[in-house]
Formats: sequence, structure tokens, C-alpha cells
Amino acid sequence: HVQLVESGGGLVQPGGSLNLSCAATVNSNSLNCMGWFRQAPGKEREGVAVVYRENDIAYYADSVKGRFTISADSAKNTVYLQMNNLKPEDTAMYYCVIERGRCSDATWSLVGWFRFWGQGTQVTVS
Repeated sequence: HVQLVESGGGLVQPGGSLNLSCAATVNSNSLNCMGWFRQAPGKEREGVAVVYRENDIAYYADSVKGRFTISADSAKNTVYLQMNNLKPEDTAMYYCVIERGRCSDATWSLVGWFRFWGQGTQVTVS
């Protein structure tokens, strides 16, 4: 059973920063694709950033490139999302995801590709 525990959300002013973290309770070398999705009210869930832990290749949504940085600590089975220069349009519920297999350009942003999801942490930029 895989459980993902997220933390780090909150209320921040435009231009501010937040650092999200997500710890997986099961340590499995096969769960190599970890990352974050988000969903704003009235909008579809979208991929934000995902990292493939075997080679540290990261994928980002165009809207967050240059502002967000994803990283993973394999020893702690944890993934982080450093969010800088936050904008009101970044306001959303942020969900941690993890999956076996290899992330790729074709799969990293697909909601249906990830089986394991966290409960979400709210980020509000206002």
C-alpha cells in the first residue's frame, strides 16, 4: 500500500515562495516517477512538474518553467517542489503523485498514468 503525505501549502502574497514536500511511506526502487499536479476551482487537473528519480530528468509545465524547481531525495523517499515568484494563477490544490515505470514526455502530464495520489495541499496566492 502506497501512501503519500504532503506538506508545505499555505497563503502567500504574489511574488512570494513556498516549498512543498511529499513523503512516500513505502520505499520501492520501482516507484521512480514522482511529482506534482494541481487543480484550480473550475479547471481540469494539470501536471506541474515530475521527476524521474533514476536520472533526475525533470519535466515542467510551460506556465511554471523558470519559477518552480522539483527535486527528489531518494534516501528519504521524498519529492519537493520549490515554488518562487508565485502568481495568483498558481492558486490551486496541489497533489503529489508517484508511479512505477519511466516518466517520459508522453506520459508525465497524464492524469490517468499515475495510480498513486496524495490528498492534496492548498496553495493560495493573494
